Amino acid sequence: MQKHQLYVNGKYIDSTGNEWIDIINPATEEVISQIPKGNEEDVDKAVEAAFQAQQAWELTPNIERGKIVRKLGDEIAKKRDTFIDLLQEEQGKDYELASGEVDLAIDYFHYMSEWARRIEGEILPSDRPNENIFIYKKPIGVVAGIIPWNFPVFILARKVATALVTGCTIVIKPSQQTPNTAMEFTKIIDAMDEIPAGVYNVVTGTGSEIGNALAAHKKVQLITMTGSVQAGTKVMEAAAQNITKVNLELGGKAPAIVTQNADLELAAKAITDSRLANGGQACTNAERLYVHESVAEALTEKLVKAFESKILGNPRENKDVEVGPLISQDRLETVESMVKEAVEQGSVVAAGGERPDIESGFFYKPTILTNVAHDSEIIREEVFGPVLPITTFKTLDEAIEKANDTVYGLSSSVYTDDLNEAMRVVNEMKFGETYVNRENFEAVQGYHAGMRQSGLGGADGKHGMEDFLATQVVYMQYKNDKQ
Repeated sequence: MQKHQLYVNGKYIDSTGNEWIDIINPATEEVISQIPKGNEEDVDKAVEAAFQAQQAWELTPNIERGKIVRKLGDEIAKKRDTFIDLLQEEQGKDYELASGEVDLAIDYFHYMSEWARRIEGEILPSDRPNENIFIYKKPIGVVAGIIPWNFPVFILARKVATALVTGCTIVIKPSQQTPNTAMEFTKIIDAMDEIPAGVYNVVTGTGSEIGNALAAHKKVQLITMTGSVQAGTKVMEAAAQNITKVNLELGGKAPAIVTQNADLELAAKAITDSRLANGGQACTNAERLYVHESVAEALTEKLVKAFESKILGNPRENKDVEVGPLISQDRLETVESMVKEAVEQGSVVAAGGERPDIESGFFYKPTILTNVAHDSEIIREEVFGPVLPITTFKTLDEAIEKANDTVYGLSSSVYTDDLNEAMRVVNEMKFGETYVNRENFEAVQGYHAGMRQSGLGGADGKHGMEDFLATQVVYMQYKNDKQ
């Protein structure tokens, strides 16, 4: 069993503490590795290293940084199978999703490298004679990247690639549940002479200690975190001490609306994919379904058939597995409790609703609940498991009102062949993303951001990159001998 170290200033080092965290395979419940339980002193060393390295990294020509970022994607590609296997082992992803995540991470490094020559400022006319106004875009400085457990390879790429190409240095904190892929990526960094010491650093440990220490550090200029609303609130509180900028992707409770004019075959497949991807453990998963009462029975039948056909199991033992385990015993018990409470309140189990007959691991059957009240917990709170609550509506006004009735605002979707209905939903939904007649999953060149308690700032594309840049305005006077 491997015991990892911290990575600070270009070297592997031990934590100043002597505590360890066990990493569990959620499909077997076996301990597969250990990480140091880092502390505030470890964070200070890493941030100081990043701070000292940042100016020289910023002054490195953009095109050189872009080449390095692209090479990182190339190096992941060389170890593609290793990353897929580690991802399946530590997070329980099925093979298709694990390979897709690794490929998306490779693509993200390649895509973001192309922005090296595209970071642009502006020149504005001045109100004064003999003056121009220059607007420069510069790296914000030291970035702290807090990585979640559910997409640990892709979201690491999202944060690291953007930081490095813009001239920022970074300290990452991998999830304490899925750090092995991050440590494998760190081997790539360590082997690349092109990356100066201190540009990339890793501190492992608990979110409450490491995340708080990073967010409160005076030399950190941006906290980019993907995680829960509760964790995001703590990060904001700590960052407020120094007025540090925060970029937060938090929870979601994505509604899916299916009108009477929808292609039900398409809707059933896309909603199944959107609900069960990663075992329902994604903030963009379709978390609640509003279906027109005239097609509710037909759609539910198709969804039940799709959910019940899914193959559960250990994805490292069987490539045909479509739904792996939940991440932990706590998550499993939370999902069970939410389903039980919904049933006690009158919901009906149309599929699943229990653990499968699998000897070990944190598995739960893909579950469909009907007759669910709109004000029930399972409609209003994030499940983060393979459970789809269904409720019906009579009018599109009612569906839109119910979909918007949430503290979250990340993703949403609508299924209809009526352009007028689609446009109404797009224009009236209060969510950062709306998918029309397709599953919920973003593109690297788009913009992934939420409203309300789903976060601040965003990621991907030009607009996501801008959060890593600071704006400097220069008022340039010059002499004019003609005057």
